[in-house]
Amino acid sequence: MASEFEKKEEKLDRFDSDLAYEEPHVSRAKGHRDFLEEHAAEVAVPPVVQSDRSREREAIFEEERSDVMGMSGRGLGILGLALSILSLFFLPIIMGAAGIIVGFIARKRGATGLGAWAIGIGVVSIVVGIFVLPLF
Repeated sequence: MASEFEKKEEKLDRFDSDLAYEEPHVSRAKGHRDFLEEHAAEVAVPPVVQSDRSREREAIFEEERSDVMGMSGRGLGILGLALSILSLFFLPIIMGAAGIIVGFIARKRGATGLGAWAIGIGVVSIVVGIFVLPLF
């Protein structure tokens, strides 16, 4: 009979062997140890090559987008300027604040001159409405 010490040693030897790390159905077969490696297939993304035609298309798209953004900025600049000028005569605080806000949006979209004028006239209208008109 084997003592408990020998049984523990036998277990340790069994787990230290190569068979302990194999799957159970393979370790029982003992002769089929040829294909125990793990394989992985990695696929790399091919580099994206832009053709001249797609570059031309992107350039045209950017040009059209800048034109549209400039026109909308110009339209917003005119609207802001109109609001600011109207605020000199009618509802100075509300219309002046609206003119200032629309002027900032117009400046952001490319109409720097119209936006700056709208902001300036809107500020003047608010200052006049708050400090000068109550005196009359």
